[in-house]
Amino acid sequence: MADVGEIDAHEIQVSVVAADQEVWSGVARQVVARTTVGEMGILAGHEPVLAILAAGEVRVTLASGEVVAAKADDGFLSFDHNRLTIVARN
Repeated sequence: MADVGEIDAHEIQVSVVAADQEVWSGVARQVVARTTVGEMGILAGHEPVLAILAAGEVRVTLASGEVVAAKADDGFLSFDHNRLTIVARN
């Protein structure tokens, strides 16, 4: 996991957690998640947001271009100051 102080202006610190454990954390260029109002893309500098997740996939694009995907149901995402937390039941 990269230290937040080491990320550049185009990256965000991401933490994906389930109810009982951290599933993944690291630095990303972009995250796309399905919310109750549709798919939402998060990039560095995005305005603060709190959204309810809908059943679907969360896709995290790393700086290398690799995409890490995970199923996320019944939770929320919170973004502020280039830190994104995704909390899902599953």
